[in-house]
Amino acid sequence: MSTTSFPEGFVWGVSTSAFQIEGATSADGRGPSIWDGFSADRVEACDHYHRHPEDVQLMKDLGMAAYRFSVSWARVIPAGSGKVNEAGLDFYDRLLDELLAAGITPYATLYHWDLPQAIEDNGGWPARDTARHFADYAAAVHDRLGDRVDTWFTLNEPWVAAFLGYGAGIHAPGRKSAADAFTAAHHMLLAHGLAVQALRAGGAAKVGAVLNISPVLTPAQVSDFGRTLSEEDAEAVTRIDALANRQFLDPMLRGAYPADLLPIIERSVGLGHVQDGDLGLIAQPIDLLGVNYYTPLVVQAQPSEPADPAFPGSEGVLFCTVPTAVTAMGWSIVPNCLSLLLGRLSREYPGIDLMVTENGADFVDVVTGDGIHDVDRINFIEEHLRALRAAVEDGAPVRGYLVWTLLDNLEWSDGYQRKFGLVHVDFATQRRRPKDSALWYRDVIARNGLPETRQKRPTLETVAARAGVSRATVSRVVNGEASVSPEVRAAVMQAVRELGYVPNAAARSLVTRRTNAIALVLSVPRQGGDPLTAAVVQYVTSLLEGAGKQITLMLADTAESHRRIVSHVEAGLSDGVVLLPPERADTLAERLSRIGVPVVLLGKPPIASLVPYVDVDNAGGATTATEHLIARGRRTIGMICGPMDLVAVQDRLAGHREALQRAGMRPLLALADDLTRAAGKAAAHRLLGDEPSLDAIFAASDQLAIGALQAAREAGRRVPEDLAIVGFDDVDAASATTPALTTVRVPVADQALALARLMLSRLEGRHTTSVVLPARLVVRDST
Repeated sequence: MSTTSFPEGFVWGVSTSAFQIEGATSADGRGPSIWDGFSADRVEACDHYHRHPEDVQLMKDLGMAAYRFSVSWARVIPAGSGKVNEAGLDFYDRLLDELLAAGITPYATLYHWDLPQAIEDNGGWPARDTARHFADYAAAVHDRLGDRVDTWFTLNEPWVAAFLGYGAGIHAPGRKSAADAFTAAHHMLLAHGLAVQALRAGGAAKVGAVLNISPVLTPAQVSDFGRTLSEEDAEAVTRIDALANRQFLDPMLRGAYPADLLPIIERSVGLGHVQDGDLGLIAQPIDLLGVNYYTPLVVQAQPSEPADPAFPGSEGVLFCTVPTAVTAMGWSIVPNCLSLLLGRLSREYPGIDLMVTENGADFVDVVTGDGIHDVDRINFIEEHLRALRAAVEDGAPVRGYLVWTLLDNLEWSDGYQRKFGLVHVDFATQRRRPKDSALWYRDVIARNGLPETRQKRPTLETVAARAGVSRATVSRVVNGEASVSPEVRAAVMQAVRELGYVPNAAARSLVTRRTNAIALVLSVPRQGGDPLTAAVVQYVTSLLEGAGKQITLMLADTAESHRRIVSHVEAGLSDGVVLLPPERADTLAERLSRIGVPVVLLGKPPIASLVPYVDVDNAGGATTATEHLIARGRRTIGMICGPMDLVAVQDRLAGHREALQRAGMRPLLALADDLTRAAGKAAAHRLLGDEPSLDAIFAASDQLAIGALQAAREAGRRVPEDLAIVGFDDVDAASATTPALTTVRVPVADQALALARLMLSRLEGRHTTSVVLPARLVVRDST
């Protein structure tokens, strides 16, 4: 078969990082890093520290030409500054000798997020001295290893380290400060420049840095890159691009911060940390820019949206989830964006070589007796390589491609549940097993290219023809039916191996004893729940199918349908149930929970300990809404409650009462028979009649709040001058009312994704707890 070739000398390999694979966190004098205390799952990771000869042999067997690894600062200089730990450098000596003996070119990254804890204790990256200490560390490592490393990368993904570690607090060290995030980002850039100088002084041949770069698009542009944007959306895209991408690209490659970013930094922290001469140091010439690409950033203008903590200055920008295939982490799969960003880099930052230093995906792997058939990962890498080759054909100077990652590993705050590796690791035994993707990648490397056309997957019919049996017989074999003779079974399985047939969900059940089918049960109606139901169907289906599951959609709207669903699950036709129960009392969840299959619910049930569920923090959202009204000077606040048999309404009332109690105020309640506008209007009229001094209303739903707006107009009350009104849910109509409604936003897509992830966790036998997502207040004109 003809191949789609890559340029001669194109570099193929893999990337890893020290903290994620080395283990041995206290061996041979290594000091603690910020991740040692922050990550709940440390143990020994992949024990690469002791097993690196085995891992290098794996890479050699797979034909890897390059291995990008990171050096642990805490292993080399345990205190972060000062004395060098020679025993720590001895490990990297041994690793380099193994790599060179195997014919594998090492690419060294000096910083992959594992800052020594001693440095953090002295201020961390927001402290300017950290940049100087990093340059000293870079010089020490190069002095010992520079004779065998040709290419050095200073930093890996400084945006992640600065804004997830110091801004959003979801990565180590867990700080939540926009000022610290911007200061940390600048000092990482300064550290890069100083380290480049130190490496050049030591004689380094090639020096670069690695950035995570994501094209920033609107939802419409995901399927049409050329879509013309409104002025508001164009501004949102440009601002997020400045925060995520140009904040690092421009200082490194142009010697200046983007002009549109400087006012955001100044508002957050000032500009005193940017000293004269810094940008000249940062813009040291580099030889290679590493590009890490996984998924695009999708945004649109939303005037009332508060800033995302990971993107300080992103007020008025909504981060969107789009209806594409997704990985097990819920990341949208958009391979063409790799072509888009490589083309952009080659045009806007010419004269510098590029290397894709990370690209890969987390999928749920099924370990069977005949291998790990990770067809989704193969498809992901193949589609991205096709996009990469298109960029090369268009002139992008891309010199190599490194898969993330070699081994299943310790995925930072997500622990061991994420599976990005080409090689499966059993963390109980540390046994390594190459997945189908590793063997596929080996063949790509061997021919320096891809098949020109996608190879058709063998089907049951193909296997039947090879084995000389009927399609029905093959089906019985892959479904594990005992009626097939051993001789026929052996013939079929031999055909499966010879053809490279990728077992589907049914075939995997030979080992797992699972159907790999999930019942998605919808109960109707859900009041005001149409957007949420649609999101669940879309995202749960996409994520679970991406993990190799088959979805059976079932409707639970009658007693007969309930009986049919229970019978279906009792018969073993589904491995699990994702249930959208009705909002009022229902026994289906209880009946399903007694069968013994994993069940997850959307929405907190009346008995919260019944089964794991996903919901929003209804009480917290109501507390925030009420506190907002109090902060606006409102002193006579009424609440319109929906039907009190709804768990969400009960929680929203509890949160409202708690906020009033802390403020020394008494609750004023009006019950609504349902969650409609008419019911809200009637309840608001009662409140206004009973309490003439009423100056605010909090409604348990947006529809109730819209009814309250109507009642206010009829009563001659001006909103918000006389009467402030807040809703809950942020339905589409909330931003279109007059005045626009302040409300509590329920994260619809996040609930759907959390529901799918919770189901996958239960299927894998991991300990699971219910997921309660934060609900954010969206302030508009009604308050």
